[in-house]
Amino acid sequence: MADRTEMLEAALEIVPDGVALLSLEGQVVFWNRAAAAIAGYESVDILARQVPEELEPLLLAGAQLEKIEPDAGGQLGHRRLVHALHKLGHDVLVMARYFVLRDELGGRVGMAVLFHPADSLDSLPHGVCGQGGGVQASQAVLEDRLTTIFRDFSSGGLPFGVLWITVDQAEQLRKTHGAGACEAMLEKVERAMENGLRPTEEMGRWGEDEFLVVSHERTPEMLAAHALTLAGLARTAEFRWWGDRVQITVSIGAAQAKEDGSLVDLLERARAAMLSSFHAGGNQITSAAGRQECSPS
Repeated sequence: MADRTEMLEAALEIVPDGVALLSLEGQVVFWNRAAAAIAGYESVDILARQVPEELEPLLLAGAQLEKIEPDAGGQLGHRRLVHALHKLGHDVLVMARYFVLRDELGGRVGMAVLFHPADSLDSLPHGVCGQGGGVQASQAVLEDRLTTIFRDFSSGGLPFGVLWITVDQAEQLRKTHGAGACEAMLEKVERAMENGLRPTEEMGRWGEDEFLVVSHERTPEMLAAHALTLAGLARTAEFRWWGDRVQITVSIGAAQAKEDGSLVDLLERARAAMLSSFHAGGNQITSAAGRQECSPS
């Protein structure tokens, strides 16, 4: 019978994510087939050797972390959007998770890195993204989490839905006061809405002027009611620019995940509902279930 080490290695070889295990000295002691496919380096190029310079941003980015806290989803690990060079020379953008490995006494014995290509950013509907790195990184992290939640839901997990939120005044403020003013306002709105999030919810930028909230509300009605709360909090965001006070409102589209649906369909329904709210004059919530609209008081 195979020993535990052989069984573990066999299991890691069939994982779809790239898996690298690093010793305390920073040498790679395990490198699975998915890692080779993503980065172009075979195990013979990596194992017990100095990490290639092209892969240092990926493999050594978390090697010096003394402590890794649980992420917002309650899972151990630290997520990063990382650029690395493929062995053939082209850039590879990956979403990586870093895990500290410890022995039975809690002593640190190494690091695990799990990673997969972040090119799926183009496979799901997002808002327009002109801000570059910061917004793209937020999208990548949230999309990674959203994919995991939808996969769990499809396997009988908890019901969930999404709220696609756009700030009604963002486009005009950007035209009249510039991108800096708009970004400062969006940060104010985000902080205000964060005060209304449930402990299990996650929110992130989903476009230049847009946010996405992943919520475990059980019904479309409960999701829409929660959207009303967040819209009210957004209106409390006090924002002034060069003495001008900007009255902030948001347009929200709410959509509940369906057992016979897809993640793309869920996001498309949420975006269509958000656009319905926005084109109706803003400051509204539209539920994809029945297209019912209601204005926050």
